[in-house]
Parts: sequence; structure tokens; C-alpha cells
Amino acid sequence: MLLAAFVGAFADSMPKWRVMFISNAIKIVGCAMMYWQVHPLLAYAVVGLGAAAYSPAKYGILTEYLPHRLLVVANGWIEGLTVGAIILGVVIGGLLIRPDIAEALLSLDFPLLNAGVDTVGEMAICFVAVFYVLASLFNLYIPDTGVDHRVLHKNPLYLLREFNHCLLLLWRDRLGQISLAVTTLFWGAGATLQFIVIKWSESALQLDLSKSSMLQGVVAVGVALGAVGAARMITLRKAVRVIPLGIAMGIIVMVMNFVHHTWLAVPLLILIGALSGFFVVPMNALLQHRGHILMGAGHSIAVQNFNENLSILAMTGIYYVMIRSEMSIYLVITLFGLFLSTSMFLVKVRHQANQRQHDDVIHLDDSAH
Repeated sequence: MLLAAFVGAFADSMPKWRVMFISNAIKIVGCAMMYWQVHPLLAYAVVGLGAAAYSPAKYGILTEYLPHRLLVVANGWIEGLTVGAIILGVVIGGLLIRPDIAEALLSLDFPLLNAGVDTVGEMAICFVAVFYVLASLFNLYIPDTGVDHRVLHKNPLYLLREFNHCLLLLWRDRLGQISLAVTTLFWGAGATLQFIVIKWSESALQLDLSKSSMLQGVVAVGVALGAVGAARMITLRKAVRVIPLGIAMGIIVMVMNFVHHTWLAVPLLILIGALSGFFVVPMNALLQHRGHILMGAGHSIAVQNFNENLSILAMTGIYYVMIRSEMSIYLVITLFGLFLSTSMFLVKVRHQANQRQHDDVIHLDDSAH
């Protein structure tokens, strides 16, 4: 959030592959700091800096490469693969800390190479760093899109004013505000739902933390399936038609209150994840399209990330207050579901009002480029 005003301008100042390469290099530095026993929070902050700079380039490059009719497909693939990477990361992390596997890896001895890796933590960090190195190598093979880039302004106050202008511009745009509202609500709700699933699993299913965490992966599988489905079935022109799925998602979330068996919980969570993936992918694509037209790819993704992270902080903060006040998890789920459905319904009403005022608001044609 704090870097949003600067990373968007940075991403638009040079080819996106170079931005991603630099961002991965920063993450490698963060891993090195962790390895050399710098305070973990400081090391994580450095990795976070790399992540903040990476996102505007990762998503922004889509609008430079592809015509708008393929943005939903591209977003579907990216979201599906991202969720797949998250699941793979959790699996690899779990394997690396297993005593038998960790001991076997630490016992490996390579001739003429003394890496000085003596603990499980150091070994795991080295694995993560290797993945970032591989990602950096892949970045080098991304061709330049040929899009003109703006020189990065060196005055931070100018960049803050420019970011504020982009923020207001996207919220005032009749299509931009709808897609931005949906994605902002989705990521805030999605982050909160991860915590809700943990608490609900303990209360309703009597699962320990380890098994409860596995149900988070079940939601992720649903998101991946929904993302792939959206890529196959929804075009950019029809993106706003998926808003009712957000309303349905809130209602289905409340069904969790009546589930007390794991065999019922798994398909329910897959359904919730699939609905969320199916409706957020087209809205992401629509937001990228409008942002690319209005202000440039990097700036628009930075605005999107700022709003989404603000939503995550706000909604998880409210959840924390509810749990601290010892509110029943079933009441939390009910309030969460009602909030999600009501918010999405209000977004739908707002979009319908915009359509009545401007009949051509969803007219997406090539002349917009």
C-alpha cells in the first residue's frame, strides 16, 4: 500500500520483463537477508518490496501483449496458475520441514562445494531462493512488447499527485468503478474467508490447525477451477454479467453454518472457491482494459493493488475485532455472508444506474485503443 504510488510509475517506465527481473532480484536479496539471520520482519519487508513492484508488471504486460478480447482468457490462466503455484508451494514447504526429508537433504554432500547449510531453515530458504532465480531466468526470455515507456519522474511528490489522479480517474470511470469495486471487495473477502475457514473448521468439524489449513487449499482448488471456467466461457464484453455470482457466493457462504461433516465441507468450499474465481477473473480483465486506456497498465494495476490491500487490512481487522470480542464464528459467518451479498447487490444496482444514464457505457471497441 505504501509503495503503490511509486511501483506503478516504475512498472511503466521500462519494459515489463526488466521490471519483473529486478523485482525477483530484490526477492532474492530478501532471502539472502533471512539466510544471514537479519531480523525476519525486515527480510520479509524486502521480499514485499519485490512483490509490490512485480505485480503491476505481471498483470500490466497482458494489456500490452494482447487485444482486449483475450484478456479474460489470459487472466484465467494467470489466476489458475497462481493458485496452482500457491498449492505447490504449500506442499513443498510441508515436505521440506518433514524430519526425514530435511535430514536427507541436509546430509547431501557435493564435491568441491561447501554451502554451509546446517539447519532446516537455511535449507528451506535456499530452496525458495532457487525458485526466484529460476523465475528471474524466465523473465529474460520475455520479449519486449514495443510499447513506449515514460521516464520515471524523480520527484516523489509528483508521483503521489499522479497516483491520486489515477485513483480518482479509475473510481470515476463508469466501468472502472464497477470492476474496481468488485475486485476490491473480492480480495478483502477472500483474505477474511481464509481465517474464517480455519476457525469454522475447529468449531464445526473439530479439526486441528493442520487439517484446517488443508481446507484452505480446497478453496484454492475451487478458485483455480472457476478461473479456468471463466476463461473458457466469459468474454470481456460480458464481464459485468458475472456480478450476480458474487451475490450468490455470499448466500452460499452462510450455508457453512449448517455443515458439520468434512465430506460435506469439501464440496461446499470448492463451490465457494469456484464462484469466486469465476466472477473475479472477468472483472480483473475489465479493470485492466479500462486502466490501460485511461492511464497505462502499470499505474492501473498499482491503483488496483492499493485498493485491494486496503480492503484486506480493513476486513481482516474487523474480523480480528469480532473474534477478540468472543463473537460466535457462526454469527461471524452470517454477517460476512450478508455483507458480501449486500455489497455485490449494491454494485449491481450502481452498474444498472450507470447503464441507464449512459447507454454506451459498455461499448468496448478497438477505437478505444
